[in-house]
Amino acid sequence: MTQIMQKTHQLTPELASSFANMVLGHLTQEYPNKLTHSLNSAADVQSPRALYPIFYGSYDWHSCVHGYWLLVRLLDRYPDLPEAAAIRAVFDRQLTEANVKGELAYLAAPSRAGFERPYGWGWLLALQSALAKLDSADGQRWAKTLAPLADAFAALFVNFLPKATYPVRVGTHFNTAFAMTLALEYARTNDDPTLEALICASARRWHTQDVDCQAWEPSGDEFLSPALMVAELMRQVLSVEEFKGWFTAFLPRLAQRQPATLFIPATVTDRSDGKIAHLDGLNFSRAWCQRSIARALPADDARTAILMAAADDHFASAIAHISGDYMGEHWLGTFALLALEA
Repeated sequence: MTQIMQKTHQLTPELASSFANMVLGHLTQEYPNKLTHSLNSAADVQSPRALYPIFYGSYDWHSCVHGYWLLVRLLDRYPDLPEAAAIRAVFDRQLTEANVKGELAYLAAPSRAGFERPYGWGWLLALQSALAKLDSADGQRWAKTLAPLADAFAALFVNFLPKATYPVRVGTHFNTAFAMTLALEYARTNDDPTLEALICASARRWHTQDVDCQAWEPSGDEFLSPALMVAELMRQVLSVEEFKGWFTAFLPRLAQRQPATLFIPATVTDRSDGKIAHLDGLNFSRAWCQRSIARALPADDARTAILMAAADDHFASAIAHISGDYMGEHWLGTFALLALEA
């Protein structure tokens, strides 16, 4: 599989098949498991599957959610994928009304309003968006089944954003720009003007005045670029003309490849260390943002070619390492696909 992935920077049927097999291999693998779990009593000491009847695999709840997202995106691109029947079977088995009620019951328990905030929130809404876009009876049925859980997470965003005085700019699960980017697509896909307006207003409130970004990154366990993630969010919030002006002020020396750190793929020294392995994800997520932002700029803008070249460098540095150790294998496919789809 490594040889397949080294050959291409495009999503081919062969690569899609390798991704699907990888994710199907861990999507319902319950252990090892890293729980994000608030206990209200001794009765809450339960197995992952008992706590999260759908999203108990893939090492942790949020990785399981975006593993489902990856499979939906592959099924959308390649409905006749050799793994399509297996994908549909796992969705039929897992996305049931009873299991959704179980996930809702977990979320509604006391002291869990902050469960997976905001990373898991964004990914659950991204999964719902992907299902809603799937042009098949299966997709529409799965989307209808999951809708109550998506509604619950959308409501959490609506409650949280007005009282969030500041953004969270770290390059890990707490990054607000990343989660809002995913949630904004959901709001637009599922016609949720309240959530869309709150996300756009919050992004403008937090980031309109961001200028001359120094890009103090990467930190040792980041899988998101704090700088580029803000830019990707603002690309989706601002008009084309607004974004061009904002982006120039945000990274005024980009044409000179400054800040230099944004053009140097992160070094990963130990892929069996879950935190250090995050840096492969950083390289993929930078490639995603660099490509998306480049396509928002005029074709003759010098920064376009610079960003696209940097994206290729970052993607190439990580793609050969997507499998081989479970600390990366349980989630990196998703970030590779984000970069490929960009």
